[in-house]
Amino acid sequence: MRKLTGAILATLLTTPVAFADPVDDTLVLNEETEIVTRTAAPDHLSDSLDEVMSGWLFRGKETRAMQADDFDNPGMIFVEQAMDSWNAVDGSEGKSCASCHDGLETMAGVKATYPKWDEAAGKVQTLQMQVNECRTERMGAEAWPYDKGNAINMEAALSSVSRGLPVNVAIDGPAKETWEQGKDMYYTRTGQLELSCANCHEDNYGNMIRADHLSQGQINGFPVYRLKNTKLNGSHSRFKGCIRDTRAETYKPGSPEFIALELYVTSRGNGLSVEGPSIRN
Repeated sequence: MRKLTGAILATLLTTPVAFADPVDDTLVLNEETEIVTRTAAPDHLSDSLDEVMSGWLFRGKETRAMQADDFDNPGMIFVEQAMDSWNAVDGSEGKSCASCHDGLETMAGVKATYPKWDEAAGKVQTLQMQVNECRTERMGAEAWPYDKGNAINMEAALSSVSRGLPVNVAIDGPAKETWEQGKDMYYTRTGQLELSCANCHEDNYGNMIRADHLSQGQINGFPVYRLKNTKLNGSHSRFKGCIRDTRAETYKPGSPEFIALELYVTSRGNGLSVEGPSIRN
């Protein structure tokens, strides 16, 4: 069994610690699209992991089955809402998303490459940032709040048409500095509990912490429908919750810090399939 750090033991209090390997199972969406849920770790992880695994492998049988069928996946309700937004005219220019991009299916493959360096903006942009840039610069519409409502619904919709395609974010060139910042955040201990992302998701995946089964923290399945709060959750909201749980001051969704962390954490899953909207506890 992997050994828990003292800081993690402090959070467990008297809760028993258990270990369980991820299931040996295959995710096939709607009986037609096979999802890569485990694959060789990307080269930049060669010193720490041999294999990367989707969080789907760490969930219970019922939860895994829900994600395998769009009719049972409650996250698809929000995808349907986003499709209405896709076709709705909004803003001063009298345009909808479909005015430039036609059907949503034309966006297949886009989710797999974000976050990415945007030459015109001179910075790394997440998919939600790109959507909002289209809204403000091309549609003359208001930007959507980060990780909320229409924004997270649209990210889920864009993810849904890329399911089965491999995550492939670029970490070299002008994006490297942001990636390095995200990597530093991933390995830096924070808060009163002095925990880093790596303490849980690299050192202790497979262990149970209180009532939660620790996965590798891959975000290829985001946005995620959580059974715990019955809504879609974005990766930045999850980062915020994790940092808060270390009893540290956290950052806001859409902040430069979380943009960097998203780029780094996404790169840890390069080679896994896009699978959002997924279902987790």
